[in-house]
Amino acid sequence: MIDVRAMCAIGQRGQLGLRGRLPWEGNADPLYVEDVTRFFAETQGHVLIAGPKTIEAVPAFAFADRTIAVIRSHEDPRAVLARYPGRRVFVGGGIAVWNVYAPFIQQWDVTRLPYDGEADRWFDPAWLVGRGRA
Repeated sequence: MIDVRAMCAIGQRGQLGLRGRLPWEGNADPLYVEDVTRFFAETQGHVLIAGPKTIEAVPAFAFADRTIAVIRSHEDPRAVLARYPGRRVFVGGGIAVWNVYAPFIQQWDVTRLPYDGEADRWFDPAWLVGRGRA
């Protein structure tokens, strides 16, 4: 069985994105830096699959110690996950990806950050019970 997980950070009201980026991107406050550091530590040695925009944001160093693959909306999630038998697979977000992969994610690791500003993308609690919208 494939171990499918998701890790994400949300703002105080569930904020997830703003104009295609994390709303707090670039914030040097230790809480935000620690969250990013923890993401790369937890995914090290495992598989990270995500859409092209998310993969574009992955720093070069991360490609050395984890398997990283771009997924496309037309791909069957079962077929994508079957490429990694016996591996732990982290499904990188965005809303479109989580809407499709939510039924397959067995563990969510959600960090609530102190951000309480603007957003145009929000975390959907239905993902936690495996209900995507696709």
